[in-house]
This record gives sequence, structure tokens and C-alpha cells, in this order.
Amino acid sequence: MATYQQWVAGARPRTLFAAVAPVVIGTAAAAQHSEPSYGIAILAAVVALSLQVGVNYANDYSDGIRGTDDERVGPVRLVGQRLAVARNVKAAAFLSFGFAAVTGLALVALSEAWWLLPIGLGSIWAAWTYTGGDKPYGYRGLGELFVFVFFGLVATLGTMYAQTAALSWFGLAAAVGVGAIASAILVVNNLRDIPTDAESGKRTLAVRLGDAGTRRLWLGLIAVSVLAVGVMALWDVWALAGLLSLVVVAGAVRVVTGGTQGRGLVPVLGSTGRYELAYAVAVLAGIVASRSLA
Repeated sequence: MATYQQWVAGARPRTLFAAVAPVVIGTAAAAQHSEPSYGIAILAAVVALSLQVGVNYANDYSDGIRGTDDERVGPVRLVGQRLAVARNVKAAAFLSFGFAAVTGLALVALSEAWWLLPIGLGSIWAAWTYTGGDKPYGYRGLGELFVFVFFGLVATLGTMYAQTAALSWFGLAAAVGVGAIASAILVVNNLRDIPTDAESGKRTLAVRLGDAGTRRLWLGLIAVSVLAVGVMALWDVWALAGLLSLVVVAGAVRVVTGGTQGRGLVPVLGSTGRYELAYAVAVLAGIVASRSLA
């Protein structure tokens, strides 16, 4: 039976930055547009965190029962390492999704943005079918695209709209920036797993692109996040504060370009996640400073 620490590790805490960052930068977009609502932002963060934990347990369950995790390196795999009963991991995933749904309903009711309700349900569907179901899209090289859409565009713009009942070009640029970084987290995760995924028949984008192509993709996504800051600065120059976050990912760039493989890439997962959160916080700080000086 898995210990408490193993259940926590199975939730993959390093990936949780990807859940909070779009809410933070969505709040920055709300503040740049008009008046943010920090209460709604907190609810949105709870929804996002619950979804992220749910998708992590769902991936553990689905990959574990398929045998994909049997030879994995990296974080704890509850089902693949026979640490927990598969049905219990599945139950943990659906409990997380259920909590996200209830909290999301409260968020929609408070913001009166009822059109966000089907989008929230779509997010739960996307979380489960990444590796679950008969035709998981994560096994067909579409994981990065769905992460960009749901943990970039949907989460950021949804957070902004819930607070302001409006969208903006600044918000779209912010969504592209954090979406690119969120996708980069999955890219480096799949870069690490190319050998085992290829052997088990999991045709991720990294398997399709190969080692060198996947490293270039990761670097390209980091570059997109930098360009997105420049676009945001067209509407508020203080958004350039987001560039300060590059110090967090500088070491990871050296590791990825240096050809490190396997377990040596695990720290890059954490660095990329921290970069995403630092990126969002820095942009928010810049916008708050801009408002206070106006």
C-alpha cells in the first residue's frame, strides 16, 4: 500500500506550477484591462490545481494499466511500480475532477460567466482522455497541443473573463506565453521518456520528432514565451518585467542543449515549471506596478 508521501509524489508536485501560472497571468491581464477580482482568481487557482492533480493521477492509472510505466525513470508511478491498487488511483483522479467541477460551478455562479461551464467540462474530458479511454490523444502526439489550449488559452483567458467579462489582445499574448511554457514542460517530460515510450508503442510528439527535434521544440517554446512578453509590452511596457524570469530557466537551457538524457532531465521539469510560475508572477508584478504609478 502506498504511503502518504508516495501519494503526494504521485500527484507530481513539479507540474502544479503549470496549473497556477495561467491563473496568475490571467489576473495580470484582468488588471491590465480594468479591475481584477482576487477572490475569483483564488477560486480559479483551486479549479486549476484540482484538474492538474486529477490529470496526473489519471495518467498514472492509464499508463500503469497499459504497462507504459513499467520501465519509467523519473517520478513515482503508483500503478506502474505496484505501490497502489489501480482502482484507487483511478478513484483519486475522479475525486480530483469532481472537486474541480464543484469549485468550478461556484466560480461560474459568482462570475455569472455561464458559458465557461461547458469549457470546464471539456477540460475534464481532455484531462481524462490524454492517456485514458480507447483512443488517448497523448499516444498520438497531440498532448502538447491540448496542453497549450487548455493550460494556456482556456485557463488564462477564462480567468480574465471570469474577472472582467472581457477579453483583450494583451490577455491573448499572455495566454500564448504561458501555454508555450506549459507545453515545454510536457515536451521535456516526453524527451526524457523517448526510449521507454517508443518501446511501449506510445507515439508521443517527442517519439515522432526524435531526440534532436524535441530539444529544438523545447527551445522554440521558450523563445515563444519571450516573444509573448514583447507583444504584451505593446499594451503595457511594464510587462517586460516578465523577462526577469529567464534567470530561472537559464540552467535548464544549458542542460537541454548539452544533450543530457534520462534522469538527468528530471531537474529540467522542475526548472521549466518554476519558470512558468516566475514568468506569470513577474508579469503580474509589472502590471500591478504600472497601475500603482498611473
